[in-house]
Amino acid sequence: MTRKEAITHLRVALRRRSGRSWSVTGGRGTAWGWLCVRARPARRDHIGHMSQWDRVVLAQLLGFDNPVGSQGVFIASSDDHYHEYIARANGLQPYKIAEPYWD
Repeated sequence: MTRKEAITHLRVALRRRSGRSWSVTGGRGTAWGWLCVRARPARRDHIGHMSQWDRVVLAQLLGFDNPVGSQGVFIASSDDHYHEYIARANGLQPYKIAEPYWD
């Protein structure tokens, strides 16, 4: 799966389930394949942090028990990570939890 395809799948699934738009962007430079999911810029504060409400909602959408970090959720650059988070964004149980590929 390409980075562009993963971004599209995540945006569509999160919007469909929450009724709100979410920012899903790809990294730059050495982090090119990594993705970041967070509230749209209009819903972030002056330093780019999400509100507590958006942190809780995004965590629920992705199937996490605790709120996500104030800067959003970072998804590693691998097919396994992309597929895991696309399943989560669709409200499904991931068939595989991706393993870190770095030390």
